[in-house]
Amino acid sequence: MPTLLELNRLFVNQKGKLIELTNEFHIRDEDGNDVGMVREEGQSKAKKVLRFVSQVDQFLTHKYGVYEADGTKILDMVRPAKFVKSRVEVHEAGGRKVGEIVQKNVFGKIRFDLDGSAGTLGQIRAENWRAWDFAIVDAQEKEVARITKKFVGVAKAVFTTADNYIVEIQPEVAGDMRLMVLAAAVGVDTALKQDDKGLSIGNFA
Repeated sequence: MPTLLELNRLFVNQKGKLIELTNEFHIRDEDGNDVGMVREEGQSKAKKVLRFVSQVDQFLTHKYGVYEADGTKILDMVRPAKFVKSRVEVHEAGGRKVGEIVQKNVFGKIRFDLDGSAGTLGQIRAENWRAWDFAIVDAQEKEVARITKKFVGVAKAVFTTADNYIVEIQPEVAGDMRLMVLAAAVGVDTALKQDDKGLSIGNFA
């Protein structure tokens, strides 16, 4: 089975929970097979209690691990505490920093820079006010990936919940750009867009 970094079409689904204090997302291929997982990590009991009794999510640091289906970790992602704009640090599982995803604005069509160690790699661009269709472009303004809720040409019976979204990546995307696109794809909802109880990008989009 291809690895997450080899797949060019991914489906991300937030795993529903009664009390959602630990975010966990499934990643599936277009046939509905589980190919990976995004899991929130490093939460103490005190932090979980604080999240349950107050609206402080945006003011807390959140850490996520991106895993293959066999449990192999690919990426570590950290979203430091924010006030309005989000920033996500992206590291390979071995510790090397790949780059950062940095929110540029809060009103209108939301944009994020993809900053690598040697400079800007590209940008995530929301294409509408509701901020659920995103184009990912490289430094030359070429579209290299797309995040959308539109399940065109896919067996919809497999992907029926509103929490699903599709990520399509151009086959030629490689290296750190591929890692950043994967981080953007799985992080746009977990670490960038969604705050369970706080101010979120969704409030502005």
